[in-house]
Amino acid sequence: VQLVESGGGLVQPGGSLRLSCAASGFTFSSYAMNWYRQAPGKERELVAAIGSTGDNTNYADSVKGRFTIYRDNAKDTVYLQMNSLKPDDTAVYYCRPAGNFGKRVNWGQGTQVTVSS
Repeated sequence: VQLVESGGGLVQPGGSLRLSCAASGFTFSSYAMNWYRQAPGKERELVAAIGSTGDNTNYADSVKGRFTIYRDNAKDTVYLQMNSLKPDDTAVYYCRPAGNFGKRVNWGQGTQVTVSS
């Protein structure tokens, strides 16, 4: 299993970024997928989740209304569209399959998002 996150960068408050997570080594379309983030000195937290078909999504309260998770099963890729970014969104962002299978998957390298003026 390999997860490759990309799309992070430095953005001003109020800006937008789109993160991508390219998955391989498992049947991507069979699994719900999660996006997590870990800020310096804080525990990793679940940010957004999407069902295997993309029909069901859930978000942490802190990002609801600003972030959108979606997926392209033909490309084995899950995305996180982040709008109205705030300094508190600064973190390394990771993706991973949901559930017990995901717990056995090593974390990818993540992608750094820095929101600063």
